[in-house]
Amino acid sequence: MQVQAAAMANFSPLLLTTIWLVLVICKGVESGHSSAVGDPGMITDGLRIALEAWNFCNEVGEEAPGMGSPRAADCFHLSDSSLTHKVTESDNKLGVGKTFPGLSPKAKNNPDLYAVEKELYLGSLCEVDDTPRPWQFWMIMLKNGNYDTKSGLCPENGKKVPPFNPGRFPCFGKGCMNQPILYHQPTSLLADDIMRGGFNGTYDLGSSTGGSSSFFEVLWEKKVGTGGWVFQHKLRTSKLYPWLMLYLRADATKGFSGGYHYDTRGMLKTLPESPNFKVKLTLDVKRGGGPKSQFYLIDIGSCWKNNGAPCDGDVLTDITRYSEMIINPETPAWCSPTNIGNCPPFHITPNNTKIYRNDTSHFPYSAYHYYCAPGNAEHLEKPYSTCDPYSNPQAQELVQLLPHPIWADYGYPTKQGDGWVGDGRTWELDVGALSSRLYFYQSLLFLAAGSRYTSC
Repeated sequence: MQVQAAAMANFSPLLLTTIWLVLVICKGVESGHSSAVGDPGMITDGLRIALEAWNFCNEVGEEAPGMGSPRAADCFHLSDSSLTHKVTESDNKLGVGKTFPGLSPKAKNNPDLYAVEKELYLGSLCEVDDTPRPWQFWMIMLKNGNYDTKSGLCPENGKKVPPFNPGRFPCFGKGCMNQPILYHQPTSLLADDIMRGGFNGTYDLGSSTGGSSSFFEVLWEKKVGTGGWVFQHKLRTSKLYPWLMLYLRADATKGFSGGYHYDTRGMLKTLPESPNFKVKLTLDVKRGGGPKSQFYLIDIGSCWKNNGAPCDGDVLTDITRYSEMIINPETPAWCSPTNIGNCPPFHITPNNTKIYRNDTSHFPYSAYHYYCAPGNAEHLEKPYSTCDPYSNPQAQELVQLLPHPIWADYGYPTKQGDGWVGDGRTWELDVGALSSRLYFYQSLLFLAAGSRYTSC
């Protein structure tokens, strides 16, 4: 599974945030508390950070001119008041046709496969030995929400489909699914022992990053020997790119990440299993993006099949499952007594009482923005809504939450505006307890079913 903190998505003119992902904890009944991440509290002076960019269906498709494959990393050791970088700019610029250690012949000229293997290569350069397994880096994820339906690039619930006429998907024409221009400011040691670095860029090829062009930026900063790394995120959409996403993720150090069908690298050396894990993070939203913008306090992604079996990379039967807490107070509840097809079939209280969505006196409709079922589900309870079949390599299922008193027992926001602009705070979220009580189609009510194959 993967933990994605402070996701910024969908038609946002400008979003600015400061993020400090403090800790991911696994709670063992006998062993007490232990960290699942390689760098709990983000306190290690030698930062490990990487960046990945995707098109609409979590592939690359085509590299941006002169940028190489959209994978990059900034990993270093600090010793004797100097930084020793583990990844060179030549490594970051590697693109199709260029070789590197471990690159397979089949991936050399395939943009999708090349990015997969480049991530593994960058991970090997950044890797830190640890128990129970080595870890590599935090992950910044960018995604372009444009979909050229005439391209035939995206499968439908994992199944290859031919091109079709445009509909509700944004696209200005051929090339709209492009990868971004990426600029890197390698982490450097400045005055007063401040370390600072960053990535930024635009999706508007040939455009500057000013004016009305799309823009993204992630900066990180830390004082040597003090506190933790603070990440500052900015995201701006444009007329040509009205749907962009920016995440800070903790992925599995090995195995599948939620939404992907290949081996990934990340920060989680232990995969949390519901109900026994918590996430602690500090978040300060500086500016919002308006009513058409979603902003996730946290997004948990995992993967298992409809029969409860773990995912194995078969995109026809694997299903990515997401639970997302949206804290933009301008995001309404699509789930309502008159639109129960946008609600999960039932809600489970902290004391494990089921409340069905047709119980209009008790079901907490305003606690759910939207629920959609996987497109390959075979026994759905009517009425129902199925998730977008194209934006993942396989079918997906979403449980999107809104602040509501019903989530108080788990430490989640309880009212609109909690955690939003002017309300920066540190959250300790009992994600495992909550996720074990969320509805998932034909699930075992156990978010981590198949979690050893997923990332968090």
